[in-house]
Amino acid sequence: MAEEGLKRGADQAGRLLAWYDAHGRDLPWRVKGHHTGERQDPYYVWLSEVMLQQTTVAAVRDYFRKFVALWPTVEQLAAAELDDVLRAWAGLGYYARARNLHACARAVVERHGGRFPSSHEALLALPGVGPYTAAAIAAIAFDGRHAAVDGNVERVISRYHAIEQPLPDSKPLIRELANALVPTRRAGDFAQAIMDLGATLCTPKSPNCLICPWTDDCRGRIAGSAAALPRKAAKKAVPTRHGHAWWITRGDGAVLLRRRPEKGLLGGMMEVPSSEWLAQRKNAEEAFPFPARWQRVPGTVTHTFTHFHLELTVWKAEAEEAAMAASRFVPRRELQSEALPTVMRKIIAHVLGDA
Repeated sequence: MAEEGLKRGADQAGRLLAWYDAHGRDLPWRVKGHHTGERQDPYYVWLSEVMLQQTTVAAVRDYFRKFVALWPTVEQLAAAELDDVLRAWAGLGYYARARNLHACARAVVERHGGRFPSSHEALLALPGVGPYTAAAIAAIAFDGRHAAVDGNVERVISRYHAIEQPLPDSKPLIRELANALVPTRRAGDFAQAIMDLGATLCTPKSPNCLICPWTDDCRGRIAGSAAALPRKAAKKAVPTRHGHAWWITRGDGAVLLRRRPEKGLLGGMMEVPSSEWLAQRKNAEEAFPFPARWQRVPGTVTHTFTHFHLELTVWKAEAEEAAMAASRFVPRRELQSEALPTVMRKIIAHVLGDA
């Protein structure tokens, strides 16, 4: 029975790898064609995996190209100024990733002489590298026998094994079953193949089971439940927070920006100064940062973070001196080059559209 299971597993992996060789995606951080012997660049694998967290491949392509053009090696990224890294990252969101990216590059240089470690355990010890990213680097860059389970893989495994238990409770079982499928050879290609399967055929809606390399064995397809899997627990309602933003200009038109605290949401990023973001609306008169002739900008700015919606009222005033700590005036023409998160760019567009 054990030999039969191994043979079946090898056959499953072989069919998926053959499909990947013919149909896998061409991505700027990927090396395809295992027969050439060319290995994946660990720096490229790590950089792309960090960028792809909570983001789509379509959004990441240009950012990845920009980063490797600016910093072709991990040593050059480690030597860069954090502000430059944050500027290059602006628009990708989840900015703690950018700070951890820079810290991780420095750790690779300082602890490992500029070479990424190959073991899952050593990778986990790096800043910002969690179990998924460590597994992805170990498998894709070093061919380690690890299953890198992202959302695409969760969907494929849930359907392949017809797992009815809803996410997130089914995650441990999915990881166990995914690990059991990883072959002893070409583990890195297998990791990328199963991701591509989920991204291109085993999609969230209308999976293309007819041309899937695993269609014959897929229990979800056989049961007719594939499109409904994975089951998901009911989502909790996302709360709304409220706040005020302060558009402060001086006589020459320069705009006051402030650096947010290093820890916390959007840590270390530049911002259009704002009040606290609270569950209950607070009167602007109680929150104004200093006395001035404040005028409300019509409308509101809205933005959705992972765990809450945000609604901001924007107020504008003039001041000739920076009236806040960690702040500076920036010429209006230079605003776009600042490391500003998306919500702050929305504020700028809102105000300038009104001007």
